[in-house]
Amino acid sequence: MAFRPMSFACGWPLQSTKSALCMVQNRGLEIRREGATPTEGGMTLYLKAAADGTLVGDCPFAHFVRLVLEEKGLQYELKPCTEDTKPAWLTEYYEGKLPALRHRKECYVESDVIADYLDFFFPDPSLKGGKKEMDEAEDAISGFFPSVAKYLKHIPDGDDEDQEMKCSLESVLLRLEEHLQLENRTGPYLVGNGEKLTLLDCSLSPKLYHLRTGIEAFKDNAIDLAQKFPAVNEYLDSMLKRESFQKTVYDKDVIIWGWSNTRK
Repeated sequence: MAFRPMSFACGWPLQSTKSALCMVQNRGLEIRREGATPTEGGMTLYLKAAADGTLVGDCPFAHFVRLVLEEKGLQYELKPCTEDTKPAWLTEYYEGKLPALRHRKECYVESDVIADYLDFFFPDPSLKGGKKEMDEAEDAISGFFPSVAKYLKHIPDGDDEDQEMKCSLESVLLRLEEHLQLENRTGPYLVGNGEKLTLLDCSLSPKLYHLRTGIEAFKDNAIDLAQKFPAVNEYLDSMLKRESFQKTVYDKDVIIWGWSNTRK
């Protein structure tokens, strides 16, 4: 089916609308014909494949989207892709970017855009908190995954540059640790008092799963999360126990395979 640019339907919150409009300017989307409001069904998530080319790979951004879909109880089909098996329309109009959510006649890339789309049009349950609380939580995790990626990718392990990257990552973890230990918190989650799961939990937890696995596999446990960052460690454990995480988790060997490909 051919894709062509569309004019984006109004109705998203301002921030999401700006993101979506930016996306439309750079990628082809079909014009929606069945109405202004999306309905459930007809969702396919294209995502990175594992080493065999058919099973789900290690992408934490795709995992983020899957957690959102599961938390909302939305039905979807998985299509793991290699560079050679991506659909032609995905390569032509969306630069082959993954994850990509095809919802009937439309497609969205960038995990944050996909998550905002799902949370706005399928708001039960809502995965947003108050703006102030969301902003504070976002500040607490700012720069986290770039620091993780730099550290896990770096070789040789243990050299001076590696130690600098470790210290940088630990400073980000300390900021998260302090946030999770605020006195007003009564629940296990990231935003506000911790009582409500939000998109930020769905985004952060796969990345923490990668970190824990990576430091065990590649860094000889140079950062002991349980000892040095107990609140972060407990937070991850609580997320790992959620049904949505259990249904979408991939084996640690898949994560090790993925990062090993970058450590060359």
